[in-house]
Parts: sequence; structure tokens; C-alpha cells
Amino acid sequence: MNIILIISDTFRYDNLLNDGEMPVRTPELERFAERAVSCSRAYAASFPTVNHRTDLTSGRYGWPFYDWQPLQASTKNHIPQMLRPAGYVSQLLCDCPHLFNHGFNVGFDGAYAVRGQESDTFFLRMNRPIEEMVPEGKTRSGNPAGGIFAKRALVDLSRWTNRLWYREEDRFPPQLARLVVEWLEENYRYDPFFLWVDFFDPHETWDPPEYMVRRYDPDYTGTPMISPNYGPAGNYTPAELRNLRAHYCADAELVDRWVGRVLQKIDDLALWDNSIVVFTSDHGMSLGEHGRTGKCHLVPAVPGWYDRCWPVYPEIAHVPLMIAAPGVEGGRTIDALVQPPDILPTALDLAGVEVEPPEPFHGQSFAPMLRGEAQEPLKEFAVTSACLLPAESAPPYISVSPPVLYTDRWAYAPIGADSEVELFDLRTDPYAEHNVAGKHPQVIKELHGRLIAWLREMGAHEKTISVLE
Repeated sequence: MNIILIISDTFRYDNLLNDGEMPVRTPELERFAERAVSCSRAYAASFPTVNHRTDLTSGRYGWPFYDWQPLQASTKNHIPQMLRPAGYVSQLLCDCPHLFNHGFNVGFDGAYAVRGQESDTFFLRMNRPIEEMVPEGKTRSGNPAGGIFAKRALVDLSRWTNRLWYREEDRFPPQLARLVVEWLEENYRYDPFFLWVDFFDPHETWDPPEYMVRRYDPDYTGTPMISPNYGPAGNYTPAELRNLRAHYCADAELVDRWVGRVLQKIDDLALWDNSIVVFTSDHGMSLGEHGRTGKCHLVPAVPGWYDRCWPVYPEIAHVPLMIAAPGVEGGRTIDALVQPPDILPTALDLAGVEVEPPEPFHGQSFAPMLRGEAQEPLKEFAVTSACLLPAESAPPYISVSPPVLYTDRWAYAPIGADSEVELFDLRTDPYAEHNVAGKHPQVIKELHGRLIAWLREMGAHEKTISVLE
């Protein structure tokens, strides 16, 4: 049984619901949902990009133990190496720069990256000036790569490296999708294979064709807002904030369109009958919710703002997860809480592959639910968090993204936006905008106890637990 894993970075859950503040056009994924089972309560676990991929490929929770770091420093588990004894050939195709930078390509039989995303200045153009694309304070500043580009905004470097695109097919999603289509045509007769496809979009820079953006925001005449500031949404005028969201939505639509090309090729090659196909994301993005744009603090945008916490609120933590497989009736939704560490055990279960992982899985298979069979819920709550281990340079609350615990009803943040406890009733407040902590002290006590008990059961470092106690 082939396994095809498709990840789209920063793809919000409500992109698929057509009921967001600015609904995204996603006809291809909506068509896929007719074939797949959709998981309506899937939440990120370890945050952000690299941490999520480590959870997924290992079947283990990482955030209680380690921060963003190379895969090999975090775990002995890696999907392609676990599948090899079962006869799988494996291929990684991506434009996410962090996968090759952090060792995820190791262990694959084939691995290829489309270059140029974010700070990947792989091909210099020193005869050309690096132009300012978005004014300071309205975009993310600073380049982690350092060197002579250390003080340049990532959006400026991205545009400089890739030049100004004019055609849709110049963009990254089309480049990657065309590569995936070629790979499928070259390998579809081999059985079984594992194909990991990782679209970095709609991670910023949001650079879809402007004619797609104008369908969401037709009257805007200012500077295109193509990258968030990772800070206060109040730095934008209302028109600029709307245009920022429009760029995100258009980029998400572009991903949908080109993921659709991949799904169409799966159909052309009649691979549905012997393939498990998964679509998911690592996290979402704040586009004005909670007074912010971005997903965590990276730089002090304004004095005093960096001292506020940025919990992993629903617009960031709630992620899409759709799975199609032979023997699984599509067009259905399951409401059970699931997280990335559960995906690998589930895929192995659906494929009928037994493995002895180097490190035991934390995640559990929910394949019986996908098949429509009775199964007890995997978990009573899900926790999304960045690593909490103390660092000398960290603010008092330790992490750029402290945890939020999600149940079927509640979202509980032990360290909220102003370092105060927050509690939200998701049944009436799905975006966690109205703190009701003062009305439900007993709920807070119960949820906090569950969180601490879970961390101790997991064997988390006492320093991690001490941050929350």
C-alpha cells in the first residue's frame, strides 16, 4: 500500500470551511474531501515547522523535551527508515527550506528541494539592489541566516532572490506540483512507495499573482502587504490589514489549485486503489485575531509588546487533516481529538505494515474510526505548544508560544496573552476571543491538573513542568 503525505505549511483549518472572515476558494480540497475522511478536531502538537515534522515522522510528542533542532538530535524514528524493511522506496519532494537544513532528507531513497523560499538566498544577484517590499513595522524583520543580509527583511530577500514573478507558474506551488506529477508518472508502477510532498506555501512571503489577490480585495491601491509583522495588528491600517489577509487567502487558493494537480495525477494513474493519501498542515496564522499578525513573537515590534505571551490560539493550533485510503468511505467527518503523532501509527495501520520503532510511539492509530468502526476516543485533550525549557535569553514566560490545552469544549491557556490564565468556551467562541476564566475556576483547576499529570506521565523535564506549576 503506497503512502502519499502532502503537507501545506501555515494552512489554516478555516480555509476549508468557506466561513472565514475572508473565505478562501478551495475547490480541489473540497473535492478531495468527498473521497477522504476529514478530521474536524485535529490540533498541532509541537510548534512550529520543524517541531511539527519531528512529531509527525517520529509518532512522538517533542515539545515537552526539546526545541527546534535537527531531526537526528530529537529522535531515532523517521518514517522512510521504518518503512524500508517492508519494501518501501521513499521520496521527499519539498520547497520547505527547513527540511534539508535539519536533516529530514536523511534516510530517503530520493530527496529533492525546490530552492529559494524564505531566507534561502541560494543564487545571488549582487548587481541588483535589494528593494524594500513592505515598510518597516509592517513585516517581519531580521534574517536568521546572518552575514551581509542579517538586517534585511525576509520578504525583501525572497523577492530579490526569485525576482519579480509575473506568471502563476513561476511561483513555488506550481514548481513543486509539476515535480510531484513528474515523479508520480516515473514511479507509479512501483509498489509500495512512500512519497512526502511538502509545500511551504501559504507560509509567507505571500506572493501569488496580484490578479488573484484582487479577487479578494479589489479596491486596494497601497503597498501590497505580502508578509506579516509578527506583532501587533494595530501597526496596519484597516485597509492594509485586509490586503494582508487577501494575500494570504490568494496564496492558500494557489496551494489548493496545485495540490489539485497532484490529486488529479493520482486519479489519472489509478493510484487511489492502492494508496493512502493524507493532506494536513503544521499550523495556521493570525491575520488580525487577538490583535496580532503572524504566529509567534520573533522580534520586538513595539516597546512592551514582546513582553506579552503569544499562546497557540485556535487560528494557529487548529489544522486540517484529511485521509483517503482503500476501504475507507469518503465524504465523512470524525470529531475525535487527534494530533500529528497519531498520523504515522494510523497510516501504518491502514497500510497493514507492522514496524518496531526505535523509540515507542506516543501516538495511537485512529484507523478504526476512519473505517467507520467503533473506537474509544484516543485522548480527552490535545495540547499545542512550543518548547518550554528555560533559556537565558527567554522572556519570563520562557517560550515564544506557551501551551494551550484543547478539549471538545474548552481552550485553556495556563499562561495567557498578558501572562494571566485564559479559558475559552469553544462551543460559543471558536476563535477564543472572550476569556471566561473568572467564571469557571473549577474547570481551570481540573484542566491544569490534567496537563501537569500528562507531562509527568510523558516523562517531561521537571524544568518544563515547573514553568507551568
